[in-house]
Amino acid sequence: MRRHTMQSYMRSAQAGEEFQDEAGEGRPEQEGMSPDNNGWDNALRDEALMPEDAGAAADQAQADAEARLKAEVEELRLRAAAEMENFKKRLTREHQEQMRYAAENVLSDLLPTLDNLDLALQYGSKHEACKDMLQGVAMTRKLLREAVTKHGLTPLGEEGEEFNPEVHEAVGFDARPDFASGAVARVLQRGYKLGDRLLRPAKVMINQ
Repeated sequence: MRRHTMQSYMRSAQAGEEFQDEAGEGRPEQEGMSPDNNGWDNALRDEALMPEDAGAAADQAQADAEARLKAEVEELRLRAAAEMENFKKRLTREHQEQMRYAAENVLSDLLPTLDNLDLALQYGSKHEACKDMLQGVAMTRKLLREAVTKHGLTPLGEEGEEFNPEVHEAVGFDARPDFASGAVARVLQRGYKLGDRLLRPAKVMINQ
């Protein structure tokens, strides 16, 4: 029977007629497809492109994630570097501050010695018999002042200078016609500062 069908098909093809099998039905065409199989080609092409598009999207998503991760890592690196730089600066500043004022206690203990040398020169100069001794006292005072000055100790309080409550401590008034009103008329006890730090204000009399 199959042979008979093939023979009928061949005869129909030669006659240019559409082949029909014994049931009288022609070859059915697939729905949505033309006889030249364009429907199948399009479907196959779409299926072939879908995996490539999905792979490209996955690659793009991975690239975006890597870019975000790199940006976050770079931000963390810059932040850590800035914090480390600030830490180094703070350590350097604290070290310099510590070195600058490391001798504060020792220099503070030397202030009474400087006061006594100043008093010795002040009252000894009124007696002629103390003249030779005062030369040694003055030399000792000079050497000690030079030594403490190298460590940043600076004396405060000079007669005739303008009164400054930040470095002067007023203990009374005096009358000095050769000084301006409100100036330091007399220094009772010299003050000192170490660098920018005030160790002791100068005790002075203010001119009226």
